Amino acid sequence: MPTGTVRLSDFIARDMKAILATWDSVARAQWPGGKNLDAVLLRDHAEEILRTVIKDLRTFQSADEQHQKSLGRAPEIADAPETAAEIHGSLRAKWGFDIKQLVAEYRALRAGVLHLWTQACKPGTTNAEDMMRFNEAIDQAIAESVAFFSLRLTEERNLMLGAVGHDMRSPLHVIHMSVTSLGMLDSGEEVSAIATRISRSSAQLKALLDDLVDFNRANLGLGLSIAPVECDLTQLFGEALEQLRAGHPDREIEFQAAGDAKGTWDPHRLHQLLGNLVLNALKYGSPLGPVRVLLEGRPAEVEFSVRNRGPKIDESLIGRIFEPLVRGNRDSGRAEGDASLGLGLYIARQIARAQGGDIAVRSDETETAFTVRLPRVAGARTR
Repeated sequence: MPTGTVRLSDFIARDMKAILATWDSVARAQWPGGKNLDAVLLRDHAEEILRTVIKDLRTFQSADEQHQKSLGRAPEIADAPETAAEIHGSLRAKWGFDIKQLVAEYRALRAGVLHLWTQACKPGTTNAEDMMRFNEAIDQAIAESVAFFSLRLTEERNLMLGAVGHDMRSPLHVIHMSVTSLGMLDSGEEVSAIATRISRSSAQLKALLDDLVDFNRANLGLGLSIAPVECDLTQLFGEALEQLRAGHPDREIEFQAAGDAKGTWDPHRLHQLLGNLVLNALKYGSPLGPVRVLLEGRPAEVEFSVRNRGPKIDESLIGRIFEPLVRGNRDSGRAEGDASLGLGLYIARQIARAQGGDIAVRSDETETAFTVRLPRVAGARTR
């Protein structure tokens, strides 16, 4: 029965057990696996979250602090590296909740507390400021939980990708070696053709796997591994482009080099970088024009660009083109059956930066050009 005006902070503190019981029932309903867990695991840090809400309701805050909290940007608590809501989000990810179930817990908590509170007060006596402050505190808790929930899922995904990438290398290597041996046997044209198709497919799988492993290393903050040695990019690129021409006999790939292109870099990584840029140009550029690779040695650095004719890259895409999983227009020459992960340009930039350089893109109605600048010694900075 209504008993008069009850401040919301006092109500939550007084009826904590009833509120937590409601939390238990919601958690069990949201997650089927929760039926086998006791209340301690289901509640997780629920009581600490509510006590944080109580403390917040009883603490003065300015209008700006109130606004920032409504956006999920409350001030960090001193000597508290993780809040109860952050830990709750991380553990919910561990226990198998999805993001909708996590948010549903808070939605039910918000509705349940406000419903019970209004029932405990006389009609028209609820405090509007309390209600607003409570909603802001719940919004802040949701923001913290979701952030750590997402972080936990990202960490688990990266660990899984690393394990998968590692475990796939050995069987893929066996397939490649076996089909190479098969192709060397005098078993007739049909077997030779089949061996060639398998060899090309295994090479494509290896390229996908390499991209996946590199993407995973970058996401884990490990960076790309490089092994710099003295090399000549004129010779290195010439050999790399011969391989690309052999794989794309119907396309024209031009190469022009000027100046001294010797330096200390990882030749394998620069071979990979060039290949990613040329394959991107072949995929999205006009088949009627050549792909041009221009290499120029300068006093302190080497610059090379990969250019192609074709449609202009949309302005909306230019700013995101080096982000992972971003693709160009599907109508711009994308080959049927292409199984790329959309990581080529992202990894190209990571390779350039790992060696102290960077990459930029320019696109207009006549030409698209990706330009890479590298200091002559990997790890030094370009000007």
